[in-house]
Amino acid sequence: MPSMATQNFRTSNGNFQNEAKFDPTRRQKIKEQRKSLPIAAVEKRLVEEVKNNDTLIIVGETGSGKTTQLPQYLYYGGFCREGGVIGITQPRRVAAVSVAKRVAEECGVAVGQKVGYAIRFEDVTSSSTMIKYMTDGLLLREALLDPYLSKYSVIIVDEAHERTVHTDVLLGLLKSVKEKRSKFANKALNINNANSLKNGLQEVAEHDGPGSTFLKPCHGKRLSPLKLIIMSASLDARGFSEYFGGARAVHIQGRQYPVDLLYTLQPETDYVDAALITIFQIHLEERDGDILVFLTGQEEIESVERLIHERLRQLPEGNRKLLTCPIFSSLPSEKQNKVFRLAPPGVRKVILATNIAETSVTIPGIRYVIDPGVVKARTYDPDTGIESLDIVKTSKAQALQRSGRAGREAPGKCYRLYPESEFGKFEDSTTPEIKRCDLSNVILVLKALGIDDIAGFDFIDKPNRISIIRSLESLFLLGALAEDGKLTDPIGQQMAKLPLEPVFSKALILASQFNCLEEMLIVIAMLSVESIFYAPREKLEESRTALKCFSSPEGDHLTLINVYRASVEFLEKSRLTNNNEKAEKNLRTWCKENFINSRSLSHARDVHR
Repeated sequence: MPSMATQNFRTSNGNFQNEAKFDPTRRQKIKEQRKSLPIAAVEKRLVEEVKNNDTLIIVGETGSGKTTQLPQYLYYGGFCREGGVIGITQPRRVAAVSVAKRVAEECGVAVGQKVGYAIRFEDVTSSSTMIKYMTDGLLLREALLDPYLSKYSVIIVDEAHERTVHTDVLLGLLKSVKEKRSKFANKALNINNANSLKNGLQEVAEHDGPGSTFLKPCHGKRLSPLKLIIMSASLDARGFSEYFGGARAVHIQGRQYPVDLLYTLQPETDYVDAALITIFQIHLEERDGDILVFLTGQEEIESVERLIHERLRQLPEGNRKLLTCPIFSSLPSEKQNKVFRLAPPGVRKVILATNIAETSVTIPGIRYVIDPGVVKARTYDPDTGIESLDIVKTSKAQALQRSGRAGREAPGKCYRLYPESEFGKFEDSTTPEIKRCDLSNVILVLKALGIDDIAGFDFIDKPNRISIIRSLESLFLLGALAEDGKLTDPIGQQMAKLPLEPVFSKALILASQFNCLEEMLIVIAMLSVESIFYAPREKLEESRTALKCFSSPEGDHLTLINVYRASVEFLEKSRLTNNNEKAEKNLRTWCKENFINSRSLSHARDVHR
């Protein structure tokens, strides 16, 4: 297959240029890695399948290469010849960014040119981008501006088995978009003059009935049929196939070596401590190979990372060669990259990950997996209107995905920190998120698309009717919906355009009226990230004392403002006598002394900007 780096491409100004050149040795290694992927054996077949089917379900295990390779196959297969973009959605920001960077490297181009990514608050694309990775929520937002998604020739919904709320809504939207684009393309074949073209567009736009604003025509744009690909790591593709009218499903054989499953005799009362003990048991007793530990969130990951370093200092020098590599959604991308690099000779890596490592990313070198059998999941009580992130048991499907990480490159072991009898009590699969979350944001987006009959929307799994009613009531109370159920103007329209939870959107709109916009921006930025404070179990009293320095009797929101402003003041003073790098390092030290999560604070600063 030719490389993007060795071909000429037309730039936005019509000229041709060569893309960036990369180290030949590195490029040869990448070429060999790509050839060894299971998907490479079926490249031509997959391209033909996409050409022959407007909707295709692709099932392939994590590590098969489907996420990185298929968009490239389609690019070289001619699916971008008429200027169309290949869009790939991911449920997680980390995956969208890391995969885009990998594909750009494989293609020999700078990220943001032919290959780019877009996530909330960060768009690394250009007019020349032909392969675009993005979160599923971001593509939903794009539909508000371009309901036909007319710039895309192919849309790939990756990790569809995770069934996030955005994925489920996106599937329903894309199903309708695909049908309408196909209908318009068929009509356009018989159109010979401009008036007929206008009439053809009008017929498609009015398909949903009088007054519908859903999928209004994009005047001046030539619409071709949309190729839709649903990719899943789950072996059961029947649900997706049936939803898309019996769509064809293709299975890609993966690589899987034997994995020994080891269970505890009794349930663990403290799975974090049990995971820590197991890490050192593997490190000191097992042969070479990296360790992957599943934890529920950033706070747990950073706590375990600190405890590992403390215990390593107590070991003899020769036993300290253990490199910790955390990975979670809010971790800066440059630190995420550490996970994918090979450890130095003689050093073992221990990757501390959330469930992002189940299927979204493939990490090389894993031989051992530690699975506590828990995950942090969204839950929603429609009676109280309260949504929360709770630690719950994984499903059998999740446990299977986790154990499979140990057998990608060689035989491995999976340490399940629960008895085998407990595994039998797990649910077979994870409950779709749309059945257990607040639907206010989803309904706001659908309303903005002109879809007023929420209960009648073609969801792959219908959400709870009570949840729909409560969310509609919430939006009405926020002033986003009028009595007829349509978006209010301007409040509802403005709220729908903001990529925030509805309550945050309304707060920002009101803040500008009450002359406290800056304070509200800080509050929302701080509430949009993982916990700002951390309280190590061994230093609870010290952390509580530190918190008192920022606490406000008026409430937590003002406390968050105090923390943010204190950090900004400290950073500005530090920059007076230090360069930016040193000042940032000093800020991290200040955060540690005050039991503030420096990564969360840094992320909040990015959101605030």
